[in-house]
Amino acid sequence: MTHPSWSIRMADTALHRWRKLPAEWSHEHGVLFKSLLHVWRMTGETRYLDFVRGHMNAVVDPDGHIAGYDLRRYSLNDLMCGRVLYRLFQHARDARYLKAASVLRTQYLRQPRTLSGSFWHKREFPDQVFLDSAYMAVPFYVDCARSERNKPALFDAGNQLLEMAAKHQDPVTGLYFHGWDETRRQPWADPESGCSASFWSRATGWFAMALVDTLDLLPSTHEQRPALTNTLRRLVRALLAVQDADSGLWWQVLDQGGRPGNYLESSGSAMFIYAMARGVRHGYVVDSDVRARAERAFAGLLDHDVESDANGWLTLHNTCKSAGLGLTPERDGSFDYYVSEPRVDNDPKGVAAFILAATEIERLQATS
Repeated sequence: MTHPSWSIRMADTALHRWRKLPAEWSHEHGVLFKSLLHVWRMTGETRYLDFVRGHMNAVVDPDGHIAGYDLRRYSLNDLMCGRVLYRLFQHARDARYLKAASVLRTQYLRQPRTLSGSFWHKREFPDQVFLDSAYMAVPFYVDCARSERNKPALFDAGNQLLEMAAKHQDPVTGLYFHGWDETRRQPWADPESGCSASFWSRATGWFAMALVDTLDLLPSTHEQRPALTNTLRRLVRALLAVQDADSGLWWQVLDQGGRPGNYLESSGSAMFIYAMARGVRHGYVVDSDVRARAERAFAGLLDHDVESDANGWLTLHNTCKSAGLGLTPERDGSFDYYVSEPRVDNDPKGVAAFILAATEIERLQATS
């Protein structure tokens, strides 16, 4: 008897667990929906599409109004669901999705920026750029620019990632600091570099996935493709240098493997697997050992973090619930802060990342 793939098993578990998902406009929902659409495209099974469309229609009315969205927050997290809107419109041609995408597009025109042109993560974080923003905002920005045939916007989208590479990357390890403050006024910001103090796994995972997805969307002749491809390759090499030798996974604080309090974190690990496997499959990453290292990491994820109950439903362990910088004193970017945030089971961000990783590993192995 052939058992369903891991991507299908986790996607079906998500449909079972969250069949009464709250009608909210949420980046957590957005990344979960995106992962389910990957499984739909891979399998052709419409239950995944129907789940996403049903929940999106609960928050987007026929006129394109988005329940719970407030432009005045200027939160890049609020743009994550935009990627789902374009995919749904391509399938159903329901005008509500394009109307809602147009509403979100306005935010790019008004989003506050640093002097160097990078978007603030949110209005409440003035002059601050976080790696999380890359995945939340940049691929959807590329979608918008392509739909408008807007070359300056397309260049601006790519430049958001290249500016992060210039500002956030540590020149010694090649890893990326979570945040950067242009003014150096934040307590967590280094007075010289403006960067925060630690390499948080999931923040780097968002950035890695954003690089791959942006390369997928950019035209093949686009002038920024070489720089973005090289950025991805350098990041992959840096990540392989801190991959845990025993489990194949990555630590919550990437460069502090084995330090007391640190732990192997599932969502960041899954994001790196996705970026590496998709990067290999699409030819963005060409190092000969990346595929084997990604497959080893996925096996480690199954061994270390995935558990099945008697009914076959899956649980994903060891996901950091949330982490950030500023607003409260404890969010200081230190090692102690990142390892103090709660670890939870079945966090939507972790589950979505696992599904994305599984689809890419399965597609890669299918081509062998």
